[in-house]
Amino acid sequence: MMTEVATTLAGARKGRPSILRRWVGQALARNLSCLVVPGPEVALAHGLNLAAADMRIAATPRDATVLLVVGELSQKLDEATAVLYAQMPRPRAILVLGGSEPSSLPKADVSADLSQTELMEAATRLQRLLAEDAFAASPDDFDSSILQTRTEYVCPMHPEVVEDEPGSCPKCGMDLVAREAGGDADAGEHDHSGHGHGDHDHGDHDHGSSGFMSMVEVTKDLPRSADGLAMDWLEVPFGPCFPGLPGGLRLTLTLDGDGVTEGQATSLVAMGTPSEEVAVETFIERLAAATPLAPVSYRLLACRAIEQAAGLEPDPAVERGRAAALERERIASHLGWLAQLGRQLSFVWLTRRAAALQLETQRADGEQLVVLRPALQALIARLEHTPLLKARLKGIGALPHGSQDLRGPVARASGRTEDARQADAMYCELGFELYIEGAGDAWARFRQRHVEIVTSLDLVEAAGDPELPKLRAIDSPSGTGEATVETPRGRSTLQLTLERGQVVSVELDGACRQHIGLAADLVEGQELGDALVAVGSLDLSPWEVSS
Repeated sequence: MMTEVATTLAGARKGRPSILRRWVGQALARNLSCLVVPGPEVALAHGLNLAAADMRIAATPRDATVLLVVGELSQKLDEATAVLYAQMPRPRAILVLGGSEPSSLPKADVSADLSQTELMEAATRLQRLLAEDAFAASPDDFDSSILQTRTEYVCPMHPEVVEDEPGSCPKCGMDLVAREAGGDADAGEHDHSGHGHGDHDHGDHDHGSSGFMSMVEVTKDLPRSADGLAMDWLEVPFGPCFPGLPGGLRLTLTLDGDGVTEGQATSLVAMGTPSEEVAVETFIERLAAATPLAPVSYRLLACRAIEQAAGLEPDPAVERGRAAALERERIASHLGWLAQLGRQLSFVWLTRRAAALQLETQRADGEQLVVLRPALQALIARLEHTPLLKARLKGIGALPHGSQDLRGPVARASGRTEDARQADAMYCELGFELYIEGAGDAWARFRQRHVEIVTSLDLVEAAGDPELPKLRAIDSPSGTGEATVETPRGRSTLQLTLERGQVVSVELDGACRQHIGLAADLVEGQELGDALVAVGSLDLSPWEVSS
């Protein structure tokens, strides 16, 4: 598709064009700072190399010149993106790759297909637009219904209780207190406006003629910290675009100073089930597109379930190529998590090296992966001998005893022999051996993924060249099928029903369905920085959560 380009910059800064302002525009054009929505990990998963297009990733909206939208956005993420865009300073531009333009934003300045070639061309045109039109005498205002102020009502003692109307708290019976909030402002980027709870109604106190209120009276209704001090608690949202956390995830933490009293993780991109009948090929493509961090895994899951419903027996030759593709994706996915960890801990060298290897891995055939093995093993060795990393991760985010339905690396790092590949005859033939850590903390999950990278390299070498899963020949069958695949984040199971070649019902149990609920236990009682590291170590994919 030819790149579409606006004739003027929607987010131009007010000011009559001048030589000085033209120089400013040219300087901005040479340094395209991008806020990536849903997140940099999605851009990498699609094989996009932003650095090669002279773009750098911005950590916050206030540091970004370009809002880069990758793929389709859910309605909730679309609305959150309006908040992010409003926080970007002018001049600002919108670049959309591979999806429809978000309804909450102005028309995109540049839009193109989702490929590296299109990205390079779009970046060039965007640079030209910024250089020539960064300033305008009368730029358009940006307004969206999501930004409008509304009133909500919260409990002074239980900040998680938020209602749209006045009333009393269902937990303690206290009257709810009014506060102003912008539409869905807590969907914004680490929005520290996340409201304290200090507007407490202390009743009608008799303070004598001096009008003095004692500290005992001032603080008597405030929540108590672990040390017994009475302090305001702040409810602070992180995400859906926060360094070190996956895009599309909103983590809401209640802070007592720099400690976390409680938290909750929710997905803004949770996967819904299809509401209409669809052809099998269309279903496969939609499922793969709906899970951008593991499209090969879910493509394979759909193919296997449909083929079972059609009565096809597994073909060993086909399954070998599919297994190789699945393990290649596992390597790339774990590298993507390492790049995200580097962003969270400000280890720039780790982010750059892991991201570069991820891009190479995604495109590699069997022989090329063999060539990449020394570089991958060298990275792992360096990481495991970096004392600062071990000190930052060891003992952080240990899962509570008895945590249920753990899957993938999270389960195996906790000492559990949970891996769907154990029951797969093809993997037994390839010599698959399970490795498990035992500590169950962020460091154990870190090391577990390292070992799995090496294991996957061995499996690809044994299986041969990766082959992207494709549906084998079927007519227009009817029947039910079920399949399970060990995705990079754990076991996912799909059940479906076919009628004359159409998918009529679907039940999907995604890998992160249970893991997103672990965040609440991991953050409670932790320092803020440790809480963020703990949640990041789970490697959540908000897309693999069923709505």
